[in-house]
Amino acid sequence: MSLSLEASPLVRQAQTAAALAAAAARIRVVDESDLDRLRDVEALLIRVWGTSPHGAPIPTDLLRSISHAGCNVTAAYSENGTLCGAAAAIVSPGNSAMYSLIAGVLPGLADNGVGFALKQHQRSWALTRGIETMTWTFDPLVSRNARFNLTKLGAHAAEYLENFYGLMDDEINAEDQSDRLVAVWPLTSRESVACSEGSPLATVLPDFGPASGRGTGPDGHPNVVLDGDSLWCRVPTDIVALRGRDPVQAASWRASVREIFTAEFARGRSATGVTRDGWYRLTTGGPQ
Repeated sequence: MSLSLEASPLVRQAQTAAALAAAAARIRVVDESDLDRLRDVEALLIRVWGTSPHGAPIPTDLLRSISHAGCNVTAAYSENGTLCGAAAAIVSPGNSAMYSLIAGVLPGLADNGVGFALKQHQRSWALTRGIETMTWTFDPLVSRNARFNLTKLGAHAAEYLENFYGLMDDEINAEDQSDRLVAVWPLTSRESVACSEGSPLATVLPDFGPASGRGTGPDGHPNVVLDGDSLWCRVPTDIVALRGRDPVQAASWRASVREIFTAEFARGRSATGVTRDGWYRLTTGGPQ
């Protein structure tokens, strides 16, 4: 896959945004291909995601193959050279899009900007190669990740995949069904450019009264609100903890959110943002 000889203004913008994100997180972000360091990447992904009967989330030999094929393995290193984050992505046929397989940040660094810097590096990597879209899947019940994807990066989602990977038996998913939303990240959009420069569009739940409510969640509190053309849907603030504390209620949330998203996507809505307390904004006509 050849690189552009002359970078366009948008490519230069992405490269600058990626560099600034890495500097803000006080890390160095690179494309990784060294075998020993890929072993470190495998170990980091195990620390983040745990293992299943199949082993590591992505083993070293597969990471090596992804890199050798000209696809993307990104690694983030702290100022003292410690690996603190990693991501891997492949390129779809025709180089039309990039598909993110996995991304993870060392436990305890989730709020330090490492994940944001990883994704901005991937955005720059893609645009440099003429790729303008990145996609991946994520659990709609993990509100923290959802907010990162849809609000902080500027992606959107309009496809719900029921039990996409089958029953999950790794340490994080704890025998839960693997429903996923498909994140679509248009790397050249106004929203994505603004997000890359640290200015995401605000996602704020409007004040609402009883007349706006359209549903109640498994915890007995409102979880669906209609406000003009936007529908708001709430998910748990920490589904991982809830799975351990009350797996029955966690399963009820899965069924409830599945029903809502499937119905609203069929009506033409898209998920275009998430608040800090786990409310999705579902709109018609794409990102607002």
